[in-house]
Amino acid sequence: MVVNNSNIHEVIRRISRAVENFETPSVTLVGKRWRNPFLILISCLLSLRTKDQTTLSASERLFKLADTPEDMLKLENSRIEQAIYPAGFYRTKAARIKEVCRDLVERFEGRVPDDLDQLLSMKGVGRKTANLVITEAFGKPGICVDTHVHRISNRFGYVKTSTPNETEQVLRKKLPKEYWLNYNLLLVMWGQNICKPVSPLCSQCAVLDFCAQAGVTQHR
Repeated sequence: MVVNNSNIHEVIRRISRAVENFETPSVTLVGKRWRNPFLILISCLLSLRTKDQTTLSASERLFKLADTPEDMLKLENSRIEQAIYPAGFYRTKAARIKEVCRDLVERFEGRVPDDLDQLLSMKGVGRKTANLVITEAFGKPGICVDTHVHRISNRFGYVKTSTPNETEQVLRKKLPKEYWLNYNLLLVMWGQNICKPVSPLCSQCAVLDFCAQAGVTQHR
């Protein structure tokens, strides 16, 4: 059986119940702790190719130094690098943070826009980051597709796509809008703990009877 729109409600219900005691991803924790669009945006940038705990610690250290675009621009790149290390590509991220802050000040009066196209117009802000900001910072409908969402949606048989961007576009047409805000959070936690990239824990899967197990060659 594959996941489709006739059973997606049951799938979401089961996963929601199963992840109740799993660790919450760092960007969501940042959103709950500070509820500040700028800090969520910066944390999203830091999270790329970086483990959650590293992202959260790096965010906390950086935000003690500066928590507005204006104050961030006053910091030397080396100071930002030191604060966010050992986040992946920390030197590149430090430079990108400064670019984003400059853009915010010069084009958006220091405020993070709540519009997807405006966010995407900023250098270094891709669809994953923009959608996370839209959903986590503003609570507006958006579908953030990272590697977990892309992999699991295909593994379910819910979509048949080759890239995360393709997955997002299909989900925008197919996924009931009531699940847009939480779909990323649920599947990230599911992917980190159960539906792993290699050898998923199918024996512990709450929705195995709905899953096509597409592409799964080995499981536990």
